[in-house]
Amino acid sequence: MDGFAAVDFGFAREVLQRGIAALFAVAFLSTLNQFRPLLGERGLLPAPDLLAWVASSKARRRMLHPTVFTRIRYTDRRLVVLCGVGMLIALALVAGIPQLGPPWVPMICFLLLWFGYMSISSIGQTFYGFGWEMLLLEAGFLAAFLGSRDQPPPTVVIVLFWWLLFRLEFGAGMIKIRGGREWRDLTAMMFHHETQPMPGPLSRQAHLLPAWFHRGEVLGNHFAQLIVPVFLFAPALALLQRWVPELVEGPQIVGTVAAGVVILTQLWLIVTGNFAWLNWATVVVAFSAVSLPGSSTGSATQGGWVPERVEGYWTVITAAVGILCLALSWPALRNLFARRQLMNASFNRWQLANAYGAFGTVTKERIEYIVEGTEDADADAADWREYEFKGKPGDVHRIPRQFAPYHLRLDWLMWFLPLGRSLEDWFTAFLWRLLEADPAMLRMLCHDPFEGRRPRWVRVISYRYRFTTRAQHRATGDVWLRDRRRVLVRPVALRV
Repeated sequence: MDGFAAVDFGFAREVLQRGIAALFAVAFLSTLNQFRPLLGERGLLPAPDLLAWVASSKARRRMLHPTVFTRIRYTDRRLVVLCGVGMLIALALVAGIPQLGPPWVPMICFLLLWFGYMSISSIGQTFYGFGWEMLLLEAGFLAAFLGSRDQPPPTVVIVLFWWLLFRLEFGAGMIKIRGGREWRDLTAMMFHHETQPMPGPLSRQAHLLPAWFHRGEVLGNHFAQLIVPVFLFAPALALLQRWVPELVEGPQIVGTVAAGVVILTQLWLIVTGNFAWLNWATVVVAFSAVSLPGSSTGSATQGGWVPERVEGYWTVITAAVGILCLALSWPALRNLFARRQLMNASFNRWQLANAYGAFGTVTKERIEYIVEGTEDADADAADWREYEFKGKPGDVHRIPRQFAPYHLRLDWLMWFLPLGRSLEDWFTAFLWRLLEADPAMLRMLCHDPFEGRRPRWVRVISYRYRFTTRAQHRATGDVWLRDRRRVLVRPVALRV
């Protein structure tokens, strides 16, 4: 059967398939290392408790996104098996092995990754409540239909990736314009590098750049997210090649340049912060608009789309996927122009055609909750020592490390705590785990001041953190300045 194939997007498909698979491998690794202490059988928010609560009501079952653990009982051991299988499949796709077979082979592999990871994120509660979880799932679902090397990628799937990138970027841009005043008066980036959830090793240097540069960052962000995404669809004009051949080359270049702008802005965010795989996934998806003539197997023609011999069943499958995603996209399209725009929202149980966005407002002040413990019996005259987290600021001498695309879930939620009105249940459970010197929980931290021993008391102090100036850094070597605010949680101990 003849169908339009995106013959100039073979390189784009290679990046999409291998890049998305690599991000799945990172996501499953992050889950393998962190899910059990956070959400496992003895986790801070045990997933078995959630599943039991959901199973007690049909209405509650409909609230939960699909997960294999509604069919089989959750155990930590089964989670380990799921993560192991997920990483093996993902690494095989990174190596390009399934892509050597017929298109249904990589399709099955990506659908297994998609449903396997959705089975985890569905029961991940607040620890998996991030927009990049939905982004990875949606990108993984679309990647399942990119086909294999024996034929060019289907046009409909490439266009669906453009639509995903448009929602991702334009949605984030609209959230900012509708959000805090700092995005409209161009001051947002004067605060963001310092107050972002988890700074990276270059965040301080970025923060110390002059004000005119930060205003330029905001203007560049608005340009990249509100104007550039429209031009991602320019290559679609190449469909007119059969009637107006001279129109073909220009739109192809426009789409590639637009993708390049998105990629460059995301690379700046990557080197100045730690946003898990959000920016990395955006870079990968942006390659869907990068065209290289003749980059698909067997394509010797000019232009982005030409009639190409494609298996009949594959044409039917990809057309059905296109119709499905088009039907599911109406709520997301309407949301982009809604007065009360939703950020990182899913409109269906399968987490397809989602709404995205980030940092509609920027916090102006960085408040950190520092957890301390002591072995002394008298809490009032005790020698208090701090627990150090892997990514979140603590020790004022420590330079932040680069972790992204790996996701430190505990550290991220510690950033959200000061933004809430009260402490969350998981944090109370976390303090009890420290009092118990739980080995699994201590492995989530960078430094245990008691080397595995149980502290007698723990408490929580709030501090305001600011980056040091260049002069202050030269004088003291400190990366941060901090001033103590108040005792947030008074000393608590286990009942004997």
